[in-house]
Amino acid sequence: MSLPVLRPYQAEIARAILGRVAARAGGSISVEVARQGGKNETSARVELLTLVAHADAGGALVKCAPTLHPQARISLDRLESRAHAAGLGHAVRRTGATVRCGRAAAHFLSAERGANVVGHTADLLLEVDEAQDVDPEKFDRDFRPMAAASDAPVVYYGTPWGAHSLLAQARAHHINLERRGETRRHFRVDWEQVAACHPPYRRYVEAERDRLGERHPLFRTQYLLEEVADAGRLFDAATLAQIEGSHDRRSTPRPGERYVAGLDLAGPALDGRVSADRDWTVLTIARVLRAYGEDGIPLPTIEVVEHQAWQGTATEPLLRTLADRLRRVWRIARVAVDATGLGAPVADLLAGTLGRGAVEPVVFTSGRKARLGYALLAAAHAGRLRLYRQDGGMEWAACRAQLALARVVYGAGHAMRFDVDPAEGHDDYLMSLALAVHAAGVDGGPRVARGRTTDGATDGGVR
Repeated sequence: MSLPVLRPYQAEIARAILGRVAARAGGSISVEVARQGGKNETSARVELLTLVAHADAGGALVKCAPTLHPQARISLDRLESRAHAAGLGHAVRRTGATVRCGRAAAHFLSAERGANVVGHTADLLLEVDEAQDVDPEKFDRDFRPMAAASDAPVVYYGTPWGAHSLLAQARAHHINLERRGETRRHFRVDWEQVAACHPPYRRYVEAERDRLGERHPLFRTQYLLEEVADAGRLFDAATLAQIEGSHDRRSTPRPGERYVAGLDLAGPALDGRVSADRDWTVLTIARVLRAYGEDGIPLPTIEVVEHQAWQGTATEPLLRTLADRLRRVWRIARVAVDATGLGAPVADLLAGTLGRGAVEPVVFTSGRKARLGYALLAAAHAGRLRLYRQDGGMEWAACRAQLALARVVYGAGHAMRFDVDPAEGHDDYLMSLALAVHAAGVDGGPRVARGRTTDGATDGGVR
């Protein structure tokens, strides 16, 4: 077994880093390579060559990642496997989160806010993996001093996210230095450049574009290497126009078609009075047209065919109505139900009536809600979400108003929060639609690669 040849852009990045290590030139470099394009393979080669070159003299390199498990551990495993592939398995030894070669060591650490990393020194090299997700304050306080005493070079790896991330700060600094005449400090390799070196990669990324849509925030950041705004509207005008359908609203299903639903629950009016500003319970019914990408990834199209809404209705009669419409009228294949708080017992009661295989309770934790939002964006941006055409009804108008008002805030680690500002209105139609998209099986998050999507010089897996 041997190491495959690095691609030209990988070799250029590796030479730039190793040149600074050998010359003890200090400074820093930022590296943005499209997802699955070989950034982590490049890093592993740099680490291995640094260890071998300093086996006699000694020294340490440190690599930090947003988490120890799995991110730092994956890098640790990769370095060890590359040493064995290069025939150096006898020369390296692994102890905990450290790989040693002679007197040289590579330490892999967590950059989580609560991680205790005091006492480490990076006198050869300091690397930051997924730097867009590392807290700048944590890095400046705990990691940057590790390289200060020896003026070791610092390398920031990642893909863009927000404008205030650690990676964005490093990139801006390096581009400014380059404009003043310094040697290249920032390396940017988007997916088209990767595909030019390895044509099979194009098929992989085109499949992701079909799945997510080109304007999906994950596709923009991970493949086009664009930043997303920290906050803004969830849907732009073009996307709102794109999801307008030409099909009619329906009150009953058509034979042989598959229907799913999303149910956003509001609590009952305990005092018996209903005010105009009270939340609604909203049921979204959608027809699902099944389709698959070339690699077998499900790409369903969702046609919303009906909305039904209740405000202030008591739980018992509402449950009877919902169960009857979902089971007898629409013969729903699957319904995703808001099971947050008081919604949990309602979801359980529906499952008892419809069957647990047909009901998926969804608790709105921050992570779960982010996945719902990314799936909703994927369906919308990829052109696989359609709303019934205007019928003059209240539900039609309320749904579109909420979609136009929906706002989104992006955070580190691909965190996402979306809703409608309570001062502007409700978000029950928005959440019901997101649940219906989820019930249809849409996935808008990062995809785990099956097998090898590229040659041996790549990252060898999507994370």
